[in-house]
Amino acid sequence: MTAKRGDLVQGTLEMLILKTIALEPMHGFGISVRIGQMSGGLFHVIPGSLFPALNRLEREGRIKGEWRASENNRRARYYVLSDLGKKPSNRRSAHGSVKSMQLHEF
Repeated sequence: MTAKRGDLVQGTLEMLILKTIALEPMHGFGISVRIGQMSGGLFHVIPGSLFPALNRLEREGRIKGEWRASENNRRARYYVLSDLGKKPSNRRSAHGSVKSMQLHEF
Protein backbone atom coordinates (compact mmCIF):
# COMPACT_ATOMS: atom_id res chain seq x y z
CA MET A 1 0.00 0.00 0.00
CA THR A 2 1.43 3.38 -0.96
CA ALA A 3 0.85 6.66 0.82
CA LYS A 4 -1.05 9.36 -0.99
CA ARG A 5 0.66 12.70 -1.58
CA GLY A 6 -1.67 14.44 0.89
CA ASP A 7 -0.68 11.98 3.63
CA LEU A 8 2.99 12.75 3.11
CA VAL A 9 2.41 16.50 3.14
CA GLN A 10 0.19 16.32 6.25
CA GLY A 11 2.80 14.37 8.20
CA THR A 12 5.54 16.68 7.00
CA LEU A 13 3.54 19.77 7.98
CA GLU A 14 3.01 18.40 11.48
CA MET A 15 6.74 17.68 11.87
CA LEU A 16 7.59 21.18 10.64
CA ILE A 17 5.12 22.72 13.11
CA LEU A 18 6.63 20.73 16.00
CA LYS A 19 10.15 21.68 14.98
CA THR A 20 9.17 25.35 14.62
CA ILE A 21 7.53 25.76 18.01
CA ALA A 22 10.32 23.78 19.67
CA LEU A 23 12.46 26.87 19.02
CA GLU A 24 10.06 29.29 20.74
CA PRO A 25 6.32 29.80 21.36
CA MET A 26 4.69 31.19 18.22
CA HIS A 27 1.32 32.22 16.84
CA GLY A 28 -0.10 30.79 13.62
CA PHE A 29 1.16 33.46 11.24
CA GLY A 30 4.64 33.27 12.78
CA ILE A 31 4.65 29.49 12.38
CA SER A 32 3.69 29.85 8.72
CA VAL A 33 6.47 32.37 8.05
CA ARG A 34 9.08 30.30 9.90
CA ILE A 35 8.15 27.10 8.00
CA GLY A 36 8.63 29.00 4.74
CA GLN A 37 12.07 30.12 5.94
CA MET A 38 13.07 26.66 7.25
CA SER A 39 12.06 24.96 4.01
CA GLY A 40 13.93 27.43 1.84
CA GLY A 41 10.64 28.58 0.35
CA LEU A 42 9.57 25.07 -0.65
CA PHE A 43 6.49 25.20 1.56
CA HIS A 44 4.01 28.05 1.59
CA VAL A 45 1.59 27.08 4.35
CA ILE A 46 -1.90 28.48 3.90
CA PRO A 47 -4.26 28.96 6.86
CA GLY A 48 -6.58 26.24 5.50
CA SER A 49 -3.79 23.70 6.07
CA LEU A 50 -2.04 25.22 9.08
CA PHE A 51 -4.92 25.69 11.49
CA PRO A 52 -6.45 22.21 11.06
CA ALA A 53 -2.95 20.77 11.67
CA LEU A 54 -2.54 22.93 14.80
CA ASN A 55 -5.98 21.81 16.05
CA ARG A 56 -5.09 18.17 15.39
CA LEU A 57 -1.78 18.46 17.26
CA GLU A 58 -3.52 20.18 20.16
CA ARG A 59 -6.23 17.48 20.34
CA GLU A 60 -3.51 14.80 20.32
CA GLY A 61 -1.85 16.56 23.27
CA ARG A 62 1.41 17.25 21.42
CA ILE A 63 1.07 21.06 21.63
CA LYS A 64 -0.69 23.55 23.89
CA GLY A 65 -2.24 26.83 22.85
CA GLU A 66 -2.75 29.94 24.95
CA TRP A 67 -4.07 33.39 24.17
CA ARG A 68 -1.57 36.26 24.50
CA ALA A 69 -0.96 39.72 23.14
CA SER A 70 1.08 39.63 19.92
CA GLU A 71 3.93 41.93 18.93
CA ASN A 72 1.41 44.51 17.68
CA ASN A 73 -0.70 44.18 20.86
CA ARG A 74 -3.44 42.08 19.23
CA ARG A 75 -4.83 38.93 20.74
CA ALA A 76 -3.26 35.81 19.19
CA ARG A 77 -3.10 32.14 20.08
CA TYR A 78 0.48 31.09 20.82
CA TYR A 79 1.51 27.44 20.60
CA VAL A 80 4.14 25.60 22.63
CA LEU A 81 5.21 21.96 22.78
CA SER A 82 3.58 19.87 25.49
CA ASP A 83 5.56 17.25 27.39
CA LEU A 84 4.32 14.66 24.88
CA GLY A 85 5.39 16.85 21.96
CA LYS A 86 8.89 17.22 23.41
CA LYS A 87 9.57 13.48 23.14
CA PRO A 88 12.08 12.75 20.36
CA SER A 89 9.74 10.25 18.69
CA ASN A 90 7.26 13.08 18.09
CA ARG A 91 9.82 15.37 16.45
CA ARG A 92 11.39 13.36 13.64
CA SER A 93 13.70 15.35 11.44
CA ALA A 94 11.62 17.81 9.45
CA HIS A 95 14.78 18.72 7.52
CA GLY A 96 14.99 15.17 6.14
CA SER A 97 11.33 15.27 5.14
CA VAL A 98 11.83 18.54 3.29
CA LYS A 99 14.79 17.09 1.41
CA SER A 100 12.83 14.00 0.41
CA MET A 101 9.91 16.18 -0.72
CA GLN A 102 12.32 18.20 -2.89
CA LEU A 103 13.53 14.99 -4.52
CA HIS A 104 9.97 13.86 -5.21
CA GLU A 105 9.15 17.20 -6.83
CA PHE A 106 11.73 16.70 -9.60
